[in-house]
Amino acid sequence: MRYGITRCSLGRLIAAWSEDGLCAIELGDNDEQLIALLQSHFPDQALEPAQPADSSRLARIASFIDDRAGTLELPLAIAGSEFQRKTWQALQAIPPGKTISYSELAGRIGKPKAVRAVASACGANRLAVVIPCHRVVRADGGLGGYRWGLERKQALLSREATLATNAS
Repeated sequence: MRYGITRCSLGRLIAAWSEDGLCAIELGDNDEQLIALLQSHFPDQALEPAQPADSSRLARIASFIDDRAGTLELPLAIAGSEFQRKTWQALQAIPPGKTISYSELAGRIGKPKAVRAVASACGANRLAVVIPCHRVVRADGGLGGYRWGLERKQALLSREATLATNAS
């Protein structure tokens, strides 16, 4: 598995990919923290730094995080339980600029009583912004949690709301 680290509008990002596709996008404040996080996610994987030929892939990922225009168009290698994958698939159907509650998301996947499990699946997401768990809020409209920090969640939601307003 290869990884690359770069700067984006939300701080530092680390992206990891294998021949199967993009495995992780994590956001943070420093490179050492991000590498340690990646190693904790994939303890049995040999992690190799990106090569110069990978620079366009890393630039596309950072551009996607920053601009949110269009789609990433990279294959995803999503690892998780069936419940997590179903939750993440439902998250990808939420349009930019829109939010739903954890209970609404649970209903969308046919598990209306699994609100806590849905929140846990959001927290287990390893593909920041690509699987947009930042679009899920508490029933009262509060931000709830976000594994990459509430400031980043608010920044993403504000940016998407602006883009949605400008597009209409």
